[in-house]
Amino acid sequence: MKGRTLMQYETQVWEPTPEHIVQAAKLLRRGELVGMPTETVYGLAANALDEQAVAKIFAAKGRPMDNPLIVHIAHKEELGRIVREITPTVEKLMDAFWPGPLTMVLPRRPEISDAVTAGLDTVAVRLPSHPVARKLIEEAGVPLAAPSANTSGKPSPTRASHVYHDLKGKLPCILDGGSCQVGLESTVIAVGENSARILRPGRVTVGDLLKVVEQVQVDDGVFTKLEGNQKVASPGMKYKHYAPSAHVVMVDGSITQFCDYVRTHAQEGTAVLVFDREKSLFDLPVFTYGSFSDQQSQASRLFDALRQMDERKDIKTVYARAPFPDEVGMAVYNRLLRACGFDVVDLKNKTHVYGLTGQTGAGKSTVADLLRKQGIGVVDCDVVAREVVQSPTLLDRLAKQFGKDILENGVLNRQRLADRAFASKEATQLLDQIMFPPILQEARQQMDRLAAAGHRIILLDAPTLFESGADAQCDAVITVVAKDEIRRKRIMARDGLTKEQAKARMEAQLSREFLEQHSDYLLVNDGTPEQLEEQVLALAMKLKHPQLTEMGKGNRHG
Repeated sequence: MKGRTLMQYETQVWEPTPEHIVQAAKLLRRGELVGMPTETVYGLAANALDEQAVAKIFAAKGRPMDNPLIVHIAHKEELGRIVREITPTVEKLMDAFWPGPLTMVLPRRPEISDAVTAGLDTVAVRLPSHPVARKLIEEAGVPLAAPSANTSGKPSPTRASHVYHDLKGKLPCILDGGSCQVGLESTVIAVGENSARILRPGRVTVGDLLKVVEQVQVDDGVFTKLEGNQKVASPGMKYKHYAPSAHVVMVDGSITQFCDYVRTHAQEGTAVLVFDREKSLFDLPVFTYGSFSDQQSQASRLFDALRQMDERKDIKTVYARAPFPDEVGMAVYNRLLRACGFDVVDLKNKTHVYGLTGQTGAGKSTVADLLRKQGIGVVDCDVVAREVVQSPTLLDRLAKQFGKDILENGVLNRQRLADRAFASKEATQLLDQIMFPPILQEARQQMDRLAAAGHRIILLDAPTLFESGADAQCDAVITVVAKDEIRRKRIMARDGLTKEQAKARMEAQLSREFLEQHSDYLLVNDGTPEQLEEQVLALAMKLKHPQLTEMGKGNRHG
């Protein structure tokens, strides 16, 4: 099949009314292209049984002919028109994930042309969940081949306006179904006997698949560059995709390492792509793509961020923070990997710093001890404070602000200082202003010593992590919380305080709501010590092996 020269259209963007869907379906039956919303990204749809219509897809996108397409159907019963065999495993996967963002690569029937499959004996098929897409397929009465509706190699479209920007004049109409809910293309799998091999990661994750099949593998092409002559069974495996005009470099490391790298390499025309909370750390153009701890927000916003880069013609290079490549993050990592053309700076084997904080009486120190037993280096800011406060200069400053009687023969009466410092928020802030700078300086020196000794994970145990601003120097924040009554009893028993004194300490801290909103990992210590330890051990595994994903029941695969 040879590529076609497209006629020029007066492209219209239509609301997906029943009348417009009927008109769009008629266009598809006549061999035309239609911009179609799905829950993943917008698709460029054509009749999958019409070879000439399929040729228009490749011409409109500038898509290489050896890059296969995905066929979309409206009902499970239509799969038999597309594939030769529906195995029990396929049935289970359909029941679990269709309609939805899962594409299965299966042996094709002869009615499906080489144009759709790039000459392979298999065809990729999915049943979308977006109501407009399903209604359009039903109305057209034919399966629809539909890759992403963008210029080949550019970021995939998640809004009708993105389709119009890329393909205006190359198709008669676009159905505007709003912003795409998922924001990344579907997960593509090759189906085996009670097994699956991920060819392209997406919203359906390894963990999701393991609830249905016994074993899941991840294809080498997900994380490595394929050779030019290799055939691929899935779109999104071979070519540079999703790329803005600017050169993207993915930097895989902690936020501290990332900042240092950008500071060293930034020139005129440099921007960064980072997580939401990190925006304030930079004084150059910043694009964000979701929360550090919310992979779905990363997935839904990545392509929007990449397209925003193209609106800034002055930007030549973008340094992008790498997401954790597990669960949905695997899909985000995969898309960024291809957007940057595999240009990755790997800093991840260097030190990661995690902040540990929590409500007083919640059990933060217990968590720190448990993590220390897991081989994680710990800098205890309470211990640092006790060392720092022995400085005569610092003791003199404290005595001037809180009274000379906090010193007894030159030794600090910590209880007396605490009673006065926690008596009001103003007094607490005054104590913080005096103590934070020397504590943070000594804590940084201790972290440097731990890193020099070979620790790749360091825990900064700080009760005032946020108040001191130290959270900005951490890759992620762990917070320990507990119910107020439980905390009050623990504080009174631990420190010999009255109920009123314990209450004053509790009220001097940040609210639980604030801590939860600004933390990446939350440990709730309302139960037994054994329950807390179970949470901490699971967290330690996550911190020590952030890229580790269970790929099979009892087995792990590449």
